[in-house]
Formats: sequence, C-alpha cells, structure tokens
Amino acid sequence: MLPMNQDIYYAFRKEISTAKSDTETAVVYRLPTTWVRSSENKIQFMVQKTTEEYQSISAHFQSSTKSNGKELIRIELIQNEQWYVKYRAHFQDFTTRLKQNTERHLYHGCAQTAADAIIKNCFDRDFAGKNGTVYGEGIYFSSNASYSHKYVSTNFIGKTTKGNSSMNTALVEFDSTTDENYIFLTYHGAQAYGEYLITYIQLAKK
Repeated sequence: MLPMNQDIYYAFRKEISTAKSDTETAVVYRLPTTWVRSSENKIQFMVQKTTEEYQSISAHFQSSTKSNGKELIRIELIQNEQWYVKYRAHFQDFTTRLKQNTERHLYHGCAQTAADAIIKNCFDRDFAGKNGTVYGEGIYFSSNASYSHKYVSTNFIGKTTKGNSSMNTALVEFDSTTDENYIFLTYHGAQAYGEYLITYIQLAKK
C-alpha cells in the first residue's frame, strides 16, 4: 500500500478549507499522508504485513493484550473523509480550549456487523449501553486491547471526569468520562475516529 501523493488532483483534495468570518482564522484540514487515492471511492484499504505501519500496530496490539492466544488476520486502514473532517473539528476545539493535546490511541471492541456500520457512519450513540453502562451511557474505549478490541481509534479524550451508570453525557465543563484507569467514554460519535480495523482469531488453548 503506497500513498499516491504525486497525483495533483489528490494533492489538492488533501487540503479542505472551511470558510470563517473576517474576524476568525480559516481552518484547514489536511488528510493523513498515509491515505491512498481510490478511483472506486473505497474507504477500506489492506495494510501490508511487510510495512512499518503494520508492524507498529501489530506490536502495540500484541503488547496491549498481554496474551499469546490471538492471531492477527488483517489490519485495514479506514479512510472516511467526512468523518475525519468532523473529528478534526473536535480536535481543534479541544486543543484551543484546553491548551493541550489530549489525543489518545485507544481500542473499541465490536462485532463485524457493527464494525461495518461504524466504518460508514462513525460511532453511534444509539448503541450506547448495549454492553453495559457502568461508567456512563457513552461509547466505550480502552487503552487495553484485552478489554476492548477490534478497532484502533484515534480518540480525542478532552477533559475527563469519573463516570457512573447514571450519566448519559459528560458533566458540564468535561468532554468524556473514565474509570480513572484504562476505560474512556465519549458522548459524540465524531469525537473519535476509527483509524484501523483489526481482525483476529482467538486460538484454542492446547
């Protein structure tokens, strides 16, 4: 998988401007340089096992699971431009307001059917609570792949507070909730962007 940055048309599309009033600074969103141009409007691309990109993601996943009982089948790069632009809007807002970068790379576990829906439409709050609401009725992510796996998500945490089962949104002045350990919840679908889809199998114990 090789970026095709030499293509003039694609290079132009890598800069998406959102017009602001005269008193505001124009916002420019640049798509990741690892993205691949597709004439078929594809949004899923296989990451080749021989690449540094694959090796890095695989190593982090394996170390995070702390288990040798999982075999990676494939890693796919997700390129949903509309979702990514919305995510970058959250990024800019949080960074400006909090004066720091609180972006984290987390995991989100889901079934294949749910993964297909997420790829097309981003994370959906309508499914919040389906697998429990101990720390709130938000979208659950984890830094521990043993707890939550399938997606590697670039997740903009923002300002966090301890969550509980009665919460259906973060408290005023906060952007997310947490167990104060490795679980994080967001309450906006575009507050996180699913960068990669990891598919693996659980090996039977000998």
